[in-house]
Amino acid sequence: MIAVATPGGLVDVIGQSVTADGWFAVEQDRIDAFADSTDDHQWIHVDPVKAAQGPFGATVAHGYLTLALIPSLTDGLVEVGGTGLVVNYGLDKVRFLQPVTAGSRIRASSTVTSAEPTAQGVRATFTITIEIEGGSKPALVAETVVLYFSA
Repeated sequence: MIAVATPGGLVDVIGQSVTADGWFAVEQDRIDAFADSTDDHQWIHVDPVKAAQGPFGATVAHGYLTLALIPSLTDGLVEVGGTGLVVNYGLDKVRFLQPVTAGSRIRASSTVTSAEPTAQGVRATFTITIEIEGGSKPALVAETVVLYFSA
């Protein structure tokens, strides 16, 4: 874990990385639920029989599902004290590099890329890599931007 006492302390840990200890299974029921919530029912995600004959040999999670799991997968990797509120500020770059097949296990790594004081608090950028257990390439790499309001 990377821990700092205040949002301003993120400046001192730029370049540091941390990887989650555990793996998270992406099961078909989660993929189906995401398809239902986004109305994206493309067969590659929700039809195991047809997807078995497709390019990946199985159904795959939506790229946006993997992206949406970032807050959960990175929870506890970076602790910032002295905050009154923490909000997602946006994304600077997202690349989906490898599909996550149903039943795969994934985990996150986070690197503190930048931290800039603003009038509202500290705006920090993290490079998040989602790794697939046993995979040769990550599922995705994203630059997430977070705004830390001081307490």
